[in-house]
Amino acid sequence: IHDKLIEKAKEKLSTTNLSVSEIAYELGFEHAQSFSKLFKSKTDHTPLEFKQLFN
Repeated sequence: IHDKLIEKAKEKLSTTNLSVSEIAYELGFEHAQSFSKLFKSKTDHTPLEFKQLFN
């Protein structure tokens, strides 16, 4: 389940101008911090770092 969430997050982070918080909420997280921790544990990057790789 987490892997699918991370894949969706990667897609949104790399192809949209949504903020990390907006993406977290779209994926069902109540708190962006929880999303950020999960993302970093799976990718070794914070969502913001990952997004900046594409901008």
